[in-house]
Amino acid sequence: MKIRSITYFFNPGWPLDEKKLRAAGFLLSESRKAFEDAGFEVQTTRMATVSFARLLGAAKIGETPKLAVQMAEAIKAVGVEYAALGPALPEMPASYGVIPDAIAASQNIFFSGVMADTKMGISLEAVRACAEVITRIAPLDPNGFANLNFAALANVPAGAPFFPAAYHSGDEPAFAIATEAADLAVEAFANAKTVEEGRRALVSALESNAKRMVAVANLLKYRFNTRFGGIDFSLAPFPADAQSLGGAVERMGVPAIGLHGSLASAAILTEAVERADFPHTGFSGFMQPVLEDSVLAKRAADGILTVKDLLLYSAVCGTGLDTVPLAGNTKPGQIAALLLDLCALALRLNKPLTARLMPVPGSRAGDPTAFDFGFFANSRVMELDAKTLEGALGGVETFGLNSR
Repeated sequence: MKIRSITYFFNPGWPLDEKKLRAAGFLLSESRKAFEDAGFEVQTTRMATVSFARLLGAAKIGETPKLAVQMAEAIKAVGVEYAALGPALPEMPASYGVIPDAIAASQNIFFSGVMADTKMGISLEAVRACAEVITRIAPLDPNGFANLNFAALANVPAGAPFFPAAYHSGDEPAFAIATEAADLAVEAFANAKTVEEGRRALVSALESNAKRMVAVANLLKYRFNTRFGGIDFSLAPFPADAQSLGGAVERMGVPAIGLHGSLASAAILTEAVERADFPHTGFSGFMQPVLEDSVLAKRAADGILTVKDLLLYSAVCGTGLDTVPLAGNTKPGQIAALLLDLCALALRLNKPLTARLMPVPGSRAGDPTAFDFGFFANSRVMELDAKTLEGALGGVETFGLNSR
């Protein structure tokens, strides 16, 4: 298990407040040292701000690329790896359209876009706007990598430390932890003869590590007088079989993830995270990023794991659709149809879900991927069984959808 990120949430102001940025950088630097001294590997430190749309306002939304460039320079100056500038908002439609230019202009800056929440319902206009952002971002990099920096959000609250979904609300700062913990699930079920035995082992491992992290976080909380938002103990993978959540599912007894039994496995693993006693935040569940998980990538390449399977598992897992390789000629209307299904799941089940989709320029469904990236496993471009929606679902309304 590793700490994938220590994320600091704040309002940096615009123009950027250098004093706040230096304070954030110092807290993150000291936090990294404290967790490393406690025996944890810390991969990254990150900042997440209030929504750039609220930060700039409608009159200055065109300054988003400038904000992104300056934030990229600011985090580099204080030794922080990444920053998220929060989501585009349905009440400010122009905020979606500026994201591709902002991503093109900057490095290590992430964005998101709100599509649905329990208060507003589902905005069909925002769903389509997010689909347009995804297709516009895709050609910025020959491999479609730029879409790593954008996620479409359905019912995702502030305070989740995983990127690109991370954003802040209010003016009081906070910090939270995101983990890379798929290996705990692999180990828990490696030799488990029953579900209960494996689940107990996983809950015990989660709680043991969480107790140590909380002890460090509480010291930091009092030292810096900054709220500790909690731990997103999602079972995030790394592209090696020993750290594969797909591998954990197969250790549980499913011959290959994507076959029946996989949904039950995802539910069991997610519920184990929910059972564990620690301060929860964010998604805290089963994470299924296709390209970041060696076994998921292989099963997708074999055609066993499909986009529809990933959507199905989203009903019982933590995060939704992540690093899904799609054909380069995928149309915004096709993506919007998938995003709408994700929104419906998020609201009916009252859970946070995201979509980080990656159309690969020049590719067709079934083509092998050729990523030269240490954090990705190669796979095949996945088929998207969707067409542009028409009729009532092709409109621009915002409608409510109550949870069960």
